[in-house]
Amino acid sequence: MKLIKTFYLITMITLFSSQWLMAQPEIFPKGEKAPNVHHTGDVWLNHLAEADENFDFNVVQATMAAGSKLNWHLHPKGQQLYITDGVGYYQEKGKEVQVVKQGDVIKCEPEIEHWHAATPNTPVTYIAISGNAPTKWTDTITAETYNAIKAPELSSSDTEKEIKELSKKKWDWMADKDVEKLEKLFHDKAKFVHMSGSWKKDRELEIIETGSIWYKKAEVHDVAVETFGDDTAVLWNRITLTAHVRGNDVSNEFTVTEFYKKESAHWKLLDLTFSSVRDDHEIQK
Repeated sequence: MKLIKTFYLITMITLFSSQWLMAQPEIFPKGEKAPNVHHTGDVWLNHLAEADENFDFNVVQATMAAGSKLNWHLHPKGQQLYITDGVGYYQEKGKEVQVVKQGDVIKCEPEIEHWHAATPNTPVTYIAISGNAPTKWTDTITAETYNAIKAPELSSSDTEKEIKELSKKKWDWMADKDVEKLEKLFHDKAKFVHMSGSWKKDRELEIIETGSIWYKKAEVHDVAVETFGDDTAVLWNRITLTAHVRGNDVSNEFTVTEFYKKESAHWKLLDLTFSSVRDDHEIQK
């Protein structure tokens, strides 16, 4: 039975990991907002799997808004955290605060007192796999203690990587006509400039959803990103776009300019402009 449980856990973790590597956010729904009993700030929980007579562990997805934090606590049977998005804090009693981010794995041994949180400026999402025993809550994390931690600063290379990944996801969402994710990405005042005209967010979402222009595939040849401070970035793609328009598939070379602005710890697309270029055009970096 122990072997079966171990095999099941490894299989489930592998499944989660493969989905993370596909860089698709919100693998699972956000869940329900948790009452502020053992934490401060906004936290959403999605109970993915409950322990039973065969599998002696619980699986929960937690999404923590920027500035939210859990109190000190411990797990009698231990816990593992798989960070799927964002940046956060993790600290065990008597040790330094760790900064954790997407792709990190934290293994907390049984009966080890610890706490975790989002940073003041960034949300964090993780999958928690915990042994089937009630969490023991101990002390609170005061605002003074939390605010005294030096918040991590993203380097320009970190921001460039984040913007490149977000741009890639955007092309995938456009190909899949996933207007729900695009609606969250597009700023309410966003502009979209095409060869045939320009329009605002609502019109672009309508075009994508109805398929009047179906962005079937964007083959990205070249990418450059420039950052301006911590909250502004411009990305240039050189792409071959295959689109379905008026019953026909057409392919064209474009340089696409994308303007991003960070608001409330989330990047928003402010402008998407298509420029016609030669197929041997290169973006200067």
